[in-house]
Amino acid sequence: MLDPKTNELKRQRQEKIAKLKSLSSTIYPQPNLKDKLTTLEAKEKMDQSVLVAGRIMSLRGHGKIMFADLQDRAGKIQLFFQEKTLADKMANTKLLDLGDIVSISGKIFKTQAGEITIDVEEFQILAKNIRPLPEKFHGLKDVEIAYRQRYVDLIVNPESRQVFETRTKILSEMRRFLDDHGFMEVETPVLQPVYGGAAAKPFVTHHNELDMDMYLRISDELYLKRLIVGGFEKVYEVSRDFRNEGVSRFHNPEFTQIEFYWAYVDYEVLMEFTEELIKHLLMKTKETLKISFQGNELDFSKPIKRLTFKDAILDKTKIDIDKIKTEEDFKKALEIGNLKLDFKGVYGLGACFDALYKEYVRPDIIEPTFIMDYPSEMIALAKRKIDDPTKIASFQLLACGTEFLKAYNELNDPEDQAARWNDEQKLTDQGSEIASQFDADYIRALEYGMPPTAGWGMGVDRFVQLITDSPTIKDVILFPSMRKEE
Repeated sequence: MLDPKTNELKRQRQEKIAKLKSLSSTIYPQPNLKDKLTTLEAKEKMDQSVLVAGRIMSLRGHGKIMFADLQDRAGKIQLFFQEKTLADKMANTKLLDLGDIVSISGKIFKTQAGEITIDVEEFQILAKNIRPLPEKFHGLKDVEIAYRQRYVDLIVNPESRQVFETRTKILSEMRRFLDDHGFMEVETPVLQPVYGGAAAKPFVTHHNELDMDMYLRISDELYLKRLIVGGFEKVYEVSRDFRNEGVSRFHNPEFTQIEFYWAYVDYEVLMEFTEELIKHLLMKTKETLKISFQGNELDFSKPIKRLTFKDAILDKTKIDIDKIKTEEDFKKALEIGNLKLDFKGVYGLGACFDALYKEYVRPDIIEPTFIMDYPSEMIALAKRKIDDPTKIASFQLLACGTEFLKAYNELNDPEDQAARWNDEQKLTDQGSEIASQFDADYIRALEYGMPPTAGWGMGVDRFVQLITDSPTIKDVILFPSMRKEE
């Protein structure tokens, strides 16, 4: 419900709309302004006539002269309305309000105060603002408005526009980097008959014509690796993925991910490639390899630290995971170390290790770190290490207690893959909602032969958070998932 002041302003603006209707056949014209300049370009045209368009963000003065600020995608420029120039048209300035979208024609000059300004010769209201703009967002209530009404946030908060411009640049540069290194961008199904490629709960839908349940993808992995089987050696996809799980500072049910797969290399190559990619992105977007995230200084100019999962656990908890073979062993180790864990939704030894890591280890990893060689129970699609089959050749990049990407050597033995998925099915039977599903067609693809391959996936939203120093994922997603509006 609108407050009385807002209702009164809306009423006044409706009256102005009625006046505009009496003066023109349409109050929402569709002029051809393809030759208009941005405010930034206009400022370079001293003593020349210009055409610009944008939104009125301030109005001051009255009578025979009036000043305003016009905002467009490039910035702001001051407008000067004067009766001397506009003659009878000056009266129409009374119909202007904050937030109106207008076109402006006039000559550029500089005021005595040194501000570049347009001496307005012609103006037209292109769209009337009926609902008053807020001055600024303040506090939790207004932050909620910013997420629900992103269109308003983008109008009044230039820093929000900057975040999303940076996001676009990050995606463009990632594509350019992969393209320049010989990768081919592809598209794979969003609707899938079997979900896979991650440990996550899917969204379920139903295809009426085919009369079958389908799933919004949780990952692109299995389809991208089918393409590796088909002979493409370097493929990637920028995708929207969906996981029917919680919302947090670093989680949104709908998110953007980049995955790539590279045949005939291993995860050691991908670690080096990752460092090169991140340095490229930082230099293109920040022009520095040293950034700050939520008060923590991060230095990507030096080699990223490498730490095995086993050593990370051992250092923080004194538990040697190599000595743990069963869930009972794990719980005894917790008792000995006086460590507490919530086992709700935790099924299987791999999930136990993961819960321990996320509770006691991950939050303390601040500097950029590759956590390597996870237990084989934790990722059913990853290849075992030859020198230690209890581990998988894998790594994740962490910083400030947050995971930003995951990579590993891909399991290409169809018999081992089938056995691993059968183990996952047992977890599903126990009640797990995130265990991997058995995909018979993928096994069939592996039986045709997949070359040794390493794969990599990054959550784009989280990485944009890191680059823009944004405290929550909602700040970097244009329209984040929200509860129903009251």
